[in-house]
Amino acid sequence: MGVSLNWLKQYVDIEEKPEVIAHRLSMAGILVEGLEKVGSDLIMDLDLTPNRGDCLGLINLAREVSALTGKPVKIPEVKLYENAERIEDYIEVEIEDPDLCPRYAARVVKNCVIKPSPQWMQEALSNSGIRPINNIVDVTNYVMLETNQPLHAFDYRLLGENPRIVVRRAKEGEPFTTLDEVDRILDSNMLVITDGNRPVALAGVMGGMNTEINDDTCDVLLESANFLGTNIRKTAQKLAMRSESSMRFEKGLDINGVIYAVNRAAQLLQDLADGEVVWGICDCYPQKAVPVEILLRPDRVNHLLGTDISAEAIKGYMNRLGLPYDEKEHGLLVHVPSYRVDLSIEADLIEEVARLYGYDNIPSSLPRDASRGRLSEYQQFRQEATVIMARYCNEVINYSFINPAVFDQIMLPGDSHLRRTVNIANPLSEEQSVMRTLLLPGLLKSLSTNLARRNLNMALFETGKVFYPGDEKLPRENLKLGAIVCGRSEINWIKYDVEMDFFFLKGVTEILLQGLGCSEVSFAAGAMPGYHPGRTAVLSSKGEEIGVLGELHPAVLEAYNIKERACALEVDLDKIYSLSSQRIEARGIPRYPAVERDLALLLKQSKTVAQTVQAIREAASNLLETVHLFDVYDGEQVPSGYKSLAFRLTFQAYDRTLTDAEVNAEMDAIRRSVQERLEAALR
Repeated sequence: MGVSLNWLKQYVDIEEKPEVIAHRLSMAGILVEGLEKVGSDLIMDLDLTPNRGDCLGLINLAREVSALTGKPVKIPEVKLYENAERIEDYIEVEIEDPDLCPRYAARVVKNCVIKPSPQWMQEALSNSGIRPINNIVDVTNYVMLETNQPLHAFDYRLLGENPRIVVRRAKEGEPFTTLDEVDRILDSNMLVITDGNRPVALAGVMGGMNTEINDDTCDVLLESANFLGTNIRKTAQKLAMRSESSMRFEKGLDINGVIYAVNRAAQLLQDLADGEVVWGICDCYPQKAVPVEILLRPDRVNHLLGTDISAEAIKGYMNRLGLPYDEKEHGLLVHVPSYRVDLSIEADLIEEVARLYGYDNIPSSLPRDASRGRLSEYQQFRQEATVIMARYCNEVINYSFINPAVFDQIMLPGDSHLRRTVNIANPLSEEQSVMRTLLLPGLLKSLSTNLARRNLNMALFETGKVFYPGDEKLPRENLKLGAIVCGRSEINWIKYDVEMDFFFLKGVTEILLQGLGCSEVSFAAGAMPGYHPGRTAVLSSKGEEIGVLGELHPAVLEAYNIKERACALEVDLDKIYSLSSQRIEARGIPRYPAVERDLALLLKQSKTVAQTVQAIREAASNLLETVHLFDVYDGEQVPSGYKSLAFRLTFQAYDRTLTDAEVNAEMDAIRRSVQERLEAALR
């Protein structure tokens, strides 16, 4: 929101430099993001918190400046010269739905002359971001910016014979053309202003074309009303037509400011449009608002703020804020002005004290409670996953919103469950219109962006939620970890660089799963969309699939303009957490020597190392400590369709030195097992 400093000075004297007053407002919770010079004026760019919608009006903002500087607020005095006619002869107002419109007031100004508004008003509006139109419309906008009370001007003669304002809910499917010349279809949850028959304004949002102020307008009906903010917000959102007016109603307005605003507008029409003000106001106010009174206890102030502010100082802050009070035995009974709709409980008043006392003056102290918070087991698990991966990869954070077109880029079949997404109700663009169901698209985009900037050796990982449609209103969330590698990794100044290929990422994955306490993990050849056939492994633990690891398909890489080979990993951390054990067991260093034996096998190419290791372990007893593959050969000495695998087996006992007979028996059992189960031949 832009605020003209020259205009603001009409309501309160400002002697400090603009930078100083901007800083003081920011430190008091009215954030000034910047100052911009426009001609001879300075525009303050305000970023208001939702509860301080009252400061959208310059008079209320002047009250804030007054509280900070001690200078009095100068509220314009309204002087009207009413004629002898009575408002009852011109208009009557009926509110059918007081729950949506607690107050509606109207005034009539006759014989107005339509012309451009004076230069000072045009500059004030332009500097506030509103385009001047004519003196009638400009007056309503000027008073809105001044008082924070939206107004609307109807051409009185276009309201039909015997005009009568009726505020009611719209009829389901009722058509209405707003001032922006757009035909709209209303529903029964929206509030309209009618002339007794047809809608003439969409309450709190925009007026209608059928009663628009035009060059032939002579008599004007001024509307000043209070509408339910939540209803106005829903209407504006549904019709996609948020306006300066609706924005103010959404945040809550002063129900008692209705009369001053309509009188102020009538006075300006009297002065700037040569208007003749009809005597009286048609004020429909079915249920008067109950004044808000709050007991403010000095002891409670100091308890919550951790300060030692005296009762006299607190009284001074209330006086500076314009908050009248009665002194009671235990504190101050504060009578909250109706324009401060944000003050409803004692904590709100304590915040007001803190603002004027100065947040930077509140001392810092450690909590006196000796109890300490700690991470839950799940949080520790997630943190450990990040720590382990950060040793080998750089962490990235991608948006949870994606474009559904990425499913085609990663070759996901049309019937895949991963295409069933949670759609965003109000997406910023098609690029971010659905919630992600996997991490791979974001990692591919991050890799592509870095490669385009000549960052050629990349190892990236991400932990984050993916989302699936749930049985209830809220989606189902799942925590996953993904990684992508491309290029080469330099080990140190002694070693040669290592290609970050399938085996590099497999090694990182094994370290990750071991560190997370996930045992009995198998890597089995598999086929997954987006991954290279024959170069992909499906990860399982205890019979449950937990992820996929593999080289990415060339067509996927081409879709992301990646010209290098790349490998990716995606595992389900929630599943791993449920399968893992955080129990760590340790045993002493063995006192007795280990025995090593080598085993060379000739196997068909279709047999995997994992199958072979499983057959070896199942045949051996608990004396077998490790199984290490140290050679794979399929050269000239090996028949076509076969391969040679060489393993080093380590046997160890913790209570004795193993004999040759014991080890030989173990080796015989292992040889029989691999020969029978895998049709292996010994070399």
